[in-house]
Amino acid sequence: MSESALEQTPECYRRDGYVSPLRVMSVDLAAEYRMKLESIQSMYSYDADATGILTWTAGIVLPFVGEIMRSPSLVDPVKAILGDDVLLMAASFFIKEPNSPAFISWHQDLTYWGYEDAAEVTAWVALTEASKENGCMWFVPGSHAQELVDHQDTFEEANILSRGQNITAHVDEADAVAITLQPGEMSLHHGHMFHSSKPNTSRDRRIGLALRYVSPSMSQVSGQRPFAHLVAGSDRYGHFQLLDLPTEVMADADVEKARQAMAMHEETNYEGATEQGKRRS
Repeated sequence: MSESALEQTPECYRRDGYVSPLRVMSVDLAAEYRMKLESIQSMYSYDADATGILTWTAGIVLPFVGEIMRSPSLVDPVKAILGDDVLLMAASFFIKEPNSPAFISWHQDLTYWGYEDAAEVTAWVALTEASKENGCMWFVPGSHAQELVDHQDTFEEANILSRGQNITAHVDEADAVAITLQPGEMSLHHGHMFHSSKPNTSRDRRIGLALRYVSPSMSQVSGQRPFAHLVAGSDRYGHFQLLDLPTEVMADADVEKARQAMAMHEETNYEGATEQGKRRS
């Protein structure tokens, strides 16, 4: 990333609530990571539980995700927004299969995460192209300036979100912009950003890796201490349980930590829900 792009990141983020696109790796390296992911997926294709773990807690169980999430090309622009001390509190793959009805409704990320503050940045890294045809994200610029708004649970089967949550207020899609990315590019967005994505109508998979970076000052209202990886600076607060980086694929000890992480997330994420839908985030 150029020095000028890095310098402009905080201003763009404060104004619009997002920055995109930012080149963080080569097209060839993105293709290499895709091949690694799909090779691992094929190894566990018979095991739905393992597939869920390597999809939703990828940063805990997959070494190559550990490489991506601490890469300076990703972490430096996040530091420009959050400051020198940065934790990675979650890394998950968002995958849309070819010609799939899967979509994501209009929502704000921090709605159900249970944090007391909003010092969080999501880096969405494209391992394949993200286009209008295959279901790229859409943002409403400036919507991050609002506080969290009311959402309703739908639990729609095709909705990738855990509760099928949808903003109750009217969202004027004419104000939205398509966040198209080439393989190896990323976008950054604020946890209050109004965003959504449409189905993949193409003949190839759409693969994105969502990396949730937070300031160590962030804490859970419930008092939970979620798992996280320290990727820059230091943690002076102790609000998170710090993890070592994974060194082998789906190591037993890492899988156990991943199960605990998913259980904590579900406890927070489904707080107040009237229906326990299928786990999707």
